[in-house]
Amino acid sequence: MAITRWATARYEGTGKEGKGQLTTESGVLDDERYGFHTRFEDAPGTNPEELIAAAHAGCFTMALSFALAKQGVTDARLETTARVTLVPEGDGFTVTRSDLELSADVPGVDESRLRALAEDAKKNCPISKLLKADMDLKVAVGANAAT
Repeated sequence: MAITRWATARYEGTGKEGKGQLTTESGVLDDERYGFHTRFEDAPGTNPEELIAAAHAGCFTMALSFALAKQGVTDARLETTARVTLVPEGDGFTVTRSDLELSADVPGVDESRLRALAEDAKKNCPISKLLKADMDLKVAVGANAAT
């Protein structure tokens, strides 16, 4: 079963002076501002790299959650931060990394097993497979790791 989701980007004007809006099928983003100033400065709005980071963090965390469920785990608290790196390349830019940092509290699962499941989720979640960037994963384990 194939699932297709959509998002629309509009951009009026060009370059630094242009302004854009992003809208997603779910309505979570509804004409959300984006442009040069939201991407390369601190103007209100979003940017493609932030959205990729959210997608990667969400996908990885859900994949790990499903892997834990297959192990019979019923109680877990997982929190993942993804950091996407954009660097200048030639006349443009390239996303070179998406690094994941997991904070996990999973009673009854030892650290080595959790790390193995997390590595598998990093490798096999659909967004990881989509990205051609290098990826890293850091894991923090403990009762107070994820709140």
